[in-house]
Amino acid sequence: MTSSVDEKKGASTDQRSPSRSESDLELDGVNERALLRKLDLRLLPAVSLLYLLSFLDRSNVANARLDGLTTDLHMTGNQYLTSLTLYFIGYVLFEIPCNVILKRTTPRLWLPTLTLLWGVVATLMGVTQNLSGFFAVRFFLGVAESGLFPGVVFYLSMWYKRHERVYRVALFFSAASLAGAFGGILAYGIGKMSGVAGLNGWRWIFIIEGILTVVVALSAYLFIYDYPSTATFLSEPERAAVQARLAADSDATAAEPFTWAGVGHALKDPECWLYGLTFHTLSLPLYTLSLFLPSIINALGFTAANAQLLSVPPYALATILTIIVAVVSEKLQRRAPFIIGSSLLAVIGYAILIGNKDPTGRPGISYLGTFFAAAGIYPATALALSLPAMNVVGQTKRATATAMQISVGNLGAVLGTQLYRPATAPRYVLGHAFALGYMSANVVVVSVLWWYLSRENARREAIAPGAKLDDGEEPVKSSSDVRWRYNT
Repeated sequence: MTSSVDEKKGASTDQRSPSRSESDLELDGVNERALLRKLDLRLLPAVSLLYLLSFLDRSNVANARLDGLTTDLHMTGNQYLTSLTLYFIGYVLFEIPCNVILKRTTPRLWLPTLTLLWGVVATLMGVTQNLSGFFAVRFFLGVAESGLFPGVVFYLSMWYKRHERVYRVALFFSAASLAGAFGGILAYGIGKMSGVAGLNGWRWIFIIEGILTVVVALSAYLFIYDYPSTATFLSEPERAAVQARLAADSDATAAEPFTWAGVGHALKDPECWLYGLTFHTLSLPLYTLSLFLPSIINALGFTAANAQLLSVPPYALATILTIIVAVVSEKLQRRAPFIIGSSLLAVIGYAILIGNKDPTGRPGISYLGTFFAAAGIYPATALALSLPAMNVVGQTKRATATAMQISVGNLGAVLGTQLYRPATAPRYVLGHAFALGYMSANVVVVSVLWWYLSRENARREAIAPGAKLDDGEEPVKSSSDVRWRYNT
């Protein structure tokens, strides 16, 4: 290593250190804390709203099922499961291409356009007249929604320091559990519209929520911004301060053009595949819970309307815990222990669900299990999805790695859509057992990833003690640079 690194022996390895101190930013007339608040208020509500609508439009099929969807379209239980599978096939196939397009265009153009497209498709679900039509719209809904989550995770990595991204990604992801809570309330209310204009309640669920997405998408062209260098809501000193904060922390300020080599680097990096496996072990429980929770509660003996309402409290708890875990994780600068702890909480939930041999006779026990499951799945997923944004170097590689994580992860969701078969109600042992196994596997995968990254950090520290990223040094262009430390 060069003498410039040797001179830094004994310095902190914390890569949160900006290229200039907070007092320097004050001298420039910009308060860093106030700047962060401004960024949060401008960026997070906007992208969180889009994701809330995305999760609402993909999971409201669970609510529509209770309001007569399968009856009106003469759909068997297995055909309903096939419609869920088709969504994730479209989602997985177009994940990486969508993030490539984002890198080659701009967030302000691409993210609202995606939202508009899936809003139109979601609305069309409410007017489908046969099984084949419903299959088609479910597939294209997956295609249209595939680019939002990985796109936003990459987008946030261009605004925030590495250690700041976890909390922001977690807040963004908390919109998923919030969508579950809203979905139950909306479905209960919209279901009362059955018969209006001659349409059954399930059609109004899709139509109203789809039109809402279209309206928000059209306005999103005005409230989604591109990158710090062009953001109109920032003054020149604020823009310079954002650039200064990011310059030594990551590659977010580099003018990196899209390259296919960057895509290839991600595809060949075992670390990126490990991130995908981390989410894979979470996606099956995540999506089976979001797609089947109303049916699980309904099978306990509750009416369809009450099942819609009873799905709200578990999601509300999950939302609160996701935010709390994200805050504590950021303060302690630890991710893996919180993912493992949250996954174990979900394991308890599924053990309760499987262990209750008389769910209709003792519905409260199984309902309690759904609280544990939701309370564990959502915080673990929020932290797991932030890992590529923190640890992958190179803008194109990071965008690809983020999309890879979702693609590999959602293969678990494809499997999960076939597990909660009507014949297994009310205990749903097959689905719950797979979910328990996947959450247990997540504990193993995250433990391996934690060990691997910690070992690599120790190896690099032995080569370049105290190395950190400061102004005046050659910027880090690859995660193989010994100055780079992984966040675990």
